[in-house]
Amino acid sequence: MIRFVTATFIIVFASTAIAADKASVEEGARIAVTGGCHDCHTEGFAESGGKVDPKKALLGNQIGFQGPWGTTYPANLRISLSKMSEDEFVKYGHTMKARPPMPWYGVNAMTDHELRSLYQYVKSLGEIGRPAPEYVEPNQTSKTPFIVFAPPNMPAH
Repeated sequence: MIRFVTATFIIVFASTAIAADKASVEEGARIAVTGGCHDCHTEGFAESGGKVDPKKALLGNQIGFQGPWGTTYPANLRISLSKMSEDEFVKYGHTMKARPPMPWYGVNAMTDHELRSLYQYVKSLGEIGRPAPEYVEPNQTSKTPFIVFAPPNMPAH
């Protein structure tokens, strides 16, 4: 009887551990919220108190972020990931760099499992939509609303 209980425990524990290592859409949805992806890449997310509208999820944003680097826009992640395989996205996620205010270093720190789950979630969202506005060079005029992301008086270095 003890052998049966021990064997059953090992099988259940092992299958639970294997399932925990499997990337999933549900895990990707959680990562998109806790990782802050929706904060910028989903219009209306902050205003809704953190509710994800699947029709708008990760389609990018028409409101830019302006600073010394120019004006950047949160990309439409559905389009970005539509051009990559899951393996390509994992490699990209570990090596990407982006203009401010994108916290690319947080994406670089994600595990393969987290990146695979995020990829599966984004791919599950459906229609890819249209691109976000293009980057605007410093001292050029942006044609859309933007948030100024620089203090008016920068301290000397």
